Amino acid sequence: MKKSGAIRGKLRIGDDWNAITIIALSQTNPLKAVAEFVENSIDAGAKNIEIIRGREQGEPYLRVLDDGQGIPRNEQGVPDFKYVATHICDSIKRQLKVNGVKGLQGEFGIGLLSFWTVGEALLMRSPSADGKTYEMHMAKGDPNYEVTKRRTLFSETGTELTIKPLLSGLRHFSGEKIQWYLASELRDRIRQSGVAITITDRQARKQFIVEPRKFDGRLLHELEPPEAVYLELYLSEPSAENRVSLYRSGTRVLPDITDLASFAHAPWNSPYLQGIIDYPELNLTPGTRLGVIQDEHLASLSQSLQPIESVLTNEIEAQRSAEEEQASQQILQTITRAFREAFLALPAEDYDWFDLYGSGAAKPGRALKVDKSQEDVELPDGIEVEQLPPADDLDSPETAQKQFFEYAGPLAKVRISPLSSVVKVGQTRTLRAVARDQQRRQIDREVLYQWQVIEGAGVLENDDAEIVTFNAPIEPGLVRLGLTATEGTLVCEAEALITVTETLVETTRAQDSSSNQGLPAYSFHRAAGELWRSQFKTERNLIIINSGHRDFVYASRTKALKLRYICRLFAKELVLKNFPGLRPDELLERMLEISMYTEENLR
Repeated sequence: MKKSGAIRGKLRIGDDWNAITIIALSQTNPLKAVAEFVENSIDAGAKNIEIIRGREQGEPYLRVLDDGQGIPRNEQGVPDFKYVATHICDSIKRQLKVNGVKGLQGEFGIGLLSFWTVGEALLMRSPSADGKTYEMHMAKGDPNYEVTKRRTLFSETGTELTIKPLLSGLRHFSGEKIQWYLASELRDRIRQSGVAITITDRQARKQFIVEPRKFDGRLLHELEPPEAVYLELYLSEPSAENRVSLYRSGTRVLPDITDLASFAHAPWNSPYLQGIIDYPELNLTPGTRLGVIQDEHLASLSQSLQPIESVLTNEIEAQRSAEEEQASQQILQTITRAFREAFLALPAEDYDWFDLYGSGAAKPGRALKVDKSQEDVELPDGIEVEQLPPADDLDSPETAQKQFFEYAGPLAKVRISPLSSVVKVGQTRTLRAVARDQQRRQIDREVLYQWQVIEGAGVLENDDAEIVTFNAPIEPGLVRLGLTATEGTLVCEAEALITVTETLVETTRAQDSSSNQGLPAYSFHRAAGELWRSQFKTERNLIIINSGHRDFVYASRTKALKLRYICRLFAKELVLKNFPGLRPDELLERMLEISMYTEENLR
């Protein structure tokens, strides 16, 4: 029902040229403009496209040549440049789409205007039915256009588009950047049309072939996309560069789908996921042609992909768990080797390994299944903690037969075990020489040794053997021992320190000869807000690490820092195991000691 006195009418453009200017300047990305020129060539049926970047008469230019059908012709068989110039926002492709023609991308009739973001003038050549060539000239900021007939020695085919001079701000508009952009922007259009795109950068004297972008990682074949939606998603190594792009009919419309509020959540924002989602029903924003209108088509896409999200979440979680398990095994092996080196340098009577298994514990080399019914352990379903073989068995011949590359090479270094020790006045201390090759493999063959007291008092027995006995003097002091190892012409040297003291605190620990020794496995339990960093569960031979502690969160920023942090937690548990009942200050001294010798060997 009409209201009395109401004024009605239709919207209209008050200034046509001002509207055209706004449309022309709405495209802010010059690379997107080049992509639109290429898409026009693909829509014209081109099979070969060449993009040339060069300089003529001191002015830089960009030229796009193709072997397509050229500009549609009028009734006289002449390229209808007049229609192109006077039907802005009324593309002939829109009418073709209405009539059922598929595979065309343009629909707004504003693609040519994007040359304003690239250069000052546009020249477009296209042949007529009789083989003659016509050229249209347009200038930035000028409402006029001009069409002329060009004289050519040979009849031309396809279309030639030239923009010159290029804007002064496009100094880094290189052929390599154009190649990279087109490979992603027109990935599926290139694959589907089979067009060959070549970029000739005459200024850089280089030529590039545009090949559709290839993704890294594992292609997820088990996804069942809804009708009319094309999915190509990959699980890869986690990276901040990984993203899922949104396409329409083979052309990228959004580099990152999480820019849309309906997709700004897991799993689409996962650093493990990359690939494309292509949905031909999307409506593009006409101005920049970068982005989509958030209408019922986008809502339909978001709703149809919800079942896919749960599948992707499970796949990502499975990969993350597998990576964490593998990383944990590598960390445990690295830490074990570091402690083995530290124990060579530390007094054997002071430090001892954990007793790995007793009643009900896992055997060496097998998986240690954590009892998830207990509240202090939290592991994903199906994940097992690998138990490392005992430290004494890591180099044992029974563990595995030596391969050729496992045999030690020439002598490269030698060290004394222990590197630092304490002995009571008048007592004895046994020391051992450990010779190794460049790869840190221990040398079993005969090596000549020579021991000597460099500084301080004391007497050495069997000073030319691998194992030597040091007899401490009756006066306290610091003794410096020297060792020379010789194999042929190779000579290595090492030193050790022995502290001779008046009094020595004796430590006694019960030894179980039936137990194998080494480092236990570890697992994570998130206890945010609690102050404990780690706990050793004796009954399960397992170190529980609080992954919710602020120190663990801080250390997890880098792999190296996380490795050192976990190593210090193992050092803490070893000190508590080896020195029960010591005062806090004495425990701290031991903690500093073992940390210093262990972290030196972390690699």
